[in-house]
Amino acid sequence: MSRTSIDYDADVIVVGAGPAGATTAYHLARTGLDVLLLEKTAFPREKVCGDGLTPRAVKQLVKMGIDTSTEAGWLRNHGLRIYGGGMRLELPWPDLAEFPSYGLVRKRTDFDEVLARQAEKAGVRLHERTAVTGPVHDERTGRIIGVTVKPAKAHDPKAGKAAAKAQPDDAAEARPDEITYRAPLVIAADGNSSRLSVAVGLRRREDRPMGVAVRTYFTSPRHDDDWLESWLELWDGKPGQSNLLPGYGWVFGMGDGTSNVGLGLLNTSTGFQNADYRALLKAWLSGMPEEWGFVDDHQVGPVRGAALPMGFNRQPHYARGLMLVGDAGGMVNPFNGEGIAYAMESGELAADIVAQALARPAGSSRERVLASYPRALKDRYGGYYTLGRLFVKAIGNPQIMKLATRHGLPHPVLMRFTIKLLANLTDPRGGDAMDRVINAMCKVTPAA
Repeated sequence: MSRTSIDYDADVIVVGAGPAGATTAYHLARTGLDVLLLEKTAFPREKVCGDGLTPRAVKQLVKMGIDTSTEAGWLRNHGLRIYGGGMRLELPWPDLAEFPSYGLVRKRTDFDEVLARQAEKAGVRLHERTAVTGPVHDERTGRIIGVTVKPAKAHDPKAGKAAAKAQPDDAAEARPDEITYRAPLVIAADGNSSRLSVAVGLRRREDRPMGVAVRTYFTSPRHDDDWLESWLELWDGKPGQSNLLPGYGWVFGMGDGTSNVGLGLLNTSTGFQNADYRALLKAWLSGMPEEWGFVDDHQVGPVRGAALPMGFNRQPHYARGLMLVGDAGGMVNPFNGEGIAYAMESGELAADIVAQALARPAGSSRERVLASYPRALKDRYGGYYTLGRLFVKAIGNPQIMKLATRHGLPHPVLMRFTIKLLANLTDPRGGDAMDRVINAMCKVTPAA
């Protein structure tokens, strides 16, 4: 598809080359659009994450044509091993037509790069070490028509073209050491903080849940565990002999001699604002078996933390030429803290809508298509995320969490239903009785 104007530097500008941005850019490029993907850092780079991927994320990797074999550096897992209420329960990923029956593990240091390089292979122009400093507006309409950037070095022979052709309103926004790129549409995939969204007045909704995750790595004999492990009760010492912490923990074997170990805390939990997350992690690990190696001498790298923006906590997801995908739009699943799958899914959805929109002439017809994106997101996730917000509010009370684990884990049928609900793994058409119940719950629950 050709550009709609010679003044534009690309058909679409995507800001941020994490899973949301890389996936969006990939699918856009596959439709023939000219895509400029801007990343402020350089690959490989560190990101705070549990490194575990559910079957939802695996499906997206397959759609992108990525080799997920063990030979290509991926570690497969069978499902979720849950600890809680004095019990240990292994729940395989459900066997569904919609999703594969396995999950994956891979460190974010190269997971993100795999996706970004796949986008490049599809024709995306990736500019690393290029920090977006702000939006560029059309003064006549208020619409976003591009971004200003501060690159570490020139990346493209066209780099100065937009600045040279800039209209007076653009020049007023760009500083001398900046470059201006323009496109008919800009997509914010710049994570939880989403400075681009904030710059245009899209603030985080305080009525939506927010989580914090902290994690580190340890050399451990458990590194080749092929189950994702979740601890539903966190004790600041040995279980039953210490205090119950308001959160959940995980241990994911990385297959490389290390385990990713971390915990998450919700802002619905008592003491969220004043919690010392690193101290909580250390206290929890003090109760682990010594032979697992989760001690200071075996720690690899520092403890790092990150926010988990949940349940559409930044809206609208499209307005005046700017579209939000992934964490920028607060798309982390409130039930389980999973963000990568929803970042990639929202990216694919956005790309489909953008391709249809840009096939129409600029104006009201194109805007109607772009404005359908928020509705499409709510149709897909709205009811489910509403249920998730109710769920996190309930489990923010440690006593409710304790009762749920003590009385829920002994019932395997109930737990199979729970894993389908928490991981959002059902067949949308047909499926078993559990699928039909969960799908019906999501359908009748109002989106917001």
